[in-house]
Parts: sequence; C-alpha cells; structure tokens
Amino acid sequence: MKWDDRIGRRLRLKDLHTLQTVAEVGSMAKASERLALSQPAISKAISDMEHTLGAPLLDRSSRGVELTECGRLLVERARVIFDEIRQGVSDIEHLSDPTRGIVRIGTTEPVTGVVSEIISRLARKYPGLSYDVMVSDLDTLVSELRERTRDVVVTRWATPPVADDLAVQVLFKSPLAVMAAQRHPLLLRKKLSLGDLMEERWTLSPSESFLGRVVVDLFRRRKLPIPPTVVTTISIHMRLNLLAGGGFLSVLPSQMLRYPSNRGWLRALDVDLRDSVQPIASLTLKGRRAGGAVKLFEQASLEVCKMMVGPQ
Repeated sequence: MKWDDRIGRRLRLKDLHTLQTVAEVGSMAKASERLALSQPAISKAISDMEHTLGAPLLDRSSRGVELTECGRLLVERARVIFDEIRQGVSDIEHLSDPTRGIVRIGTTEPVTGVVSEIISRLARKYPGLSYDVMVSDLDTLVSELRERTRDVVVTRWATPPVADDLAVQVLFKSPLAVMAAQRHPLLLRKKLSLGDLMEERWTLSPSESFLGRVVVDLFRRRKLPIPPTVVTTISIHMRLNLLAGGGFLSVLPSQMLRYPSNRGWLRALDVDLRDSVQPIASLTLKGRRAGGAVKLFEQASLEVCKMMVGPQ
C-alpha cells in the first residue's frame, strides 16, 4: 500500500482533533470531558496514530501529557488543515453572497480608532458582515495570526528579524508625538526638544512593550534616558485619562489626534519626532486564502486610511 493511501485510510480528522484537544488541555481526563469520549477511546486513537506514523506523539507522566517534538509538528499541521476546512465551509456558505460572514481582527490599542473607522464604513455598506476584534500586544496578535485564530492584524509595524511568513500591506505612515491636554501650558511654547521635558509629569508604555521599545529608542537616539515616569501602563485609555485630568505628558502615535473622540481636547506639543515615522499596516499570513469578508475588510482598510490621512 502506498504511503499516501496509508495516511488517507488510517489518519482521520477525528483523531487529529482528539490529539489537538489533548495537547490543549494537558490530560486525557480533561480531553475526555471536553470531547465526550472515554479515556480508553482517546488513548487508542492516539496509539493508532503513533503506530501509523512510527513515532511517539505524547510524553505521558503522572503530571499529565505533553506533545513530543513529532506531536508538535503534527498538531501545527493539523491546525492548518482544520483552518482550511473551516475556510472552505465558510466559502461555500457565502458563495452566493460574499458580503456575509465574520472577520476576526487583531489590533493594538493605539490603532483601535483606525479599525473602528474601517468597521463603521463596512457596517453601513455591508450589514451582513460581523467582526470579532481582539485588542492585545503585538507579539500576542502575531502569534494568533500564525495560529490562524485571527484573519488580519492592523497595527503599527516595524519588521522583526523573522517575519517571512507574514504579508504586510502598508496603510499609511505615522510618526509619534508628545501629547497633552489642550490647556497644558507647554502647548504655548515652540520648538521644544525631549530634553526640555525631562522634569515633566510622564505616563509611558512599559519599556518591554512594542511601543515602549520604540519610545526608549527615541530617547536613546537623543542621548537621553527615559524620563522619571509617574505612571507606567500598557493601557492607552488610562494614559489618555491621565492626560485629560492630571497635567501629564505621553508619547503616542500621531494618528490618535484624528480620532473623533480625541479631536476636542488632545493636542501635540511642538516637538520634532519625524524620525519616529513607522507604518500602520495590515498583516495577514502568507499562503492563507482569504475569504470574501476578509477581502472586503482589506479593501475598506486601504480606502478609509487614504481618506483619514490624505496624501502621504
């Protein structure tokens, strides 16, 4: 019997799903509850796969089970298989009407305003579309994209050392800005430098976060340390509240000045940060076929961002 035939006859989707579930929950007992299967049935399915493949898939111990290296490879491939099947079912369901479906979006908090504008435009034009939006840090979102639990990620983007598997569509470019509430006294001063602001009351991103790393680099290029920070938080919402009510300064992406919720009160100090320009981009996984709903989102992203920022 040919190897392909052997795989086709003996390696079933149901068994791959069982292995995936065992890996997620970390024990046969928990997998039994989730799958409504007996533990002997689960154990036999995995043993049969190990026999077919000629390799162990799980390390079993009194603490539970963990995937072997062979098991991890198989689960990674299975994730792609199930995702392609899910996409295929969705394509069939929406073949007659590509304006229906769900788009699973990931974004970072500073870019939520951009995503909101895109969704608002689509909601008016295509009421049959729905959206599952996850707001998190960039590392988590890229991981979600690679695991195929997000369709697209919209974020500020600086190419990491390894990103060959990601397709990047630049939507527009945006510098950072030192921001304050509209009545902050420093808004009356012209041609400030970061060095002039070292004694001010600051709220900044954690230095280990994506935006935090960018800000650290911004000060370092000017041979300055990070200023003493009164409040360090990943939350943009909290920093905006501090700016609005407490006379704080923060470094934030300049596109936030364009959001309707910020236009009435948020301002940028006259500090030249043109060397901080980076793209706001839409990220997708290379080789992953996009459904009709995702294509509509990608097209709307380009149109909305072009209107928001004008000529670059």
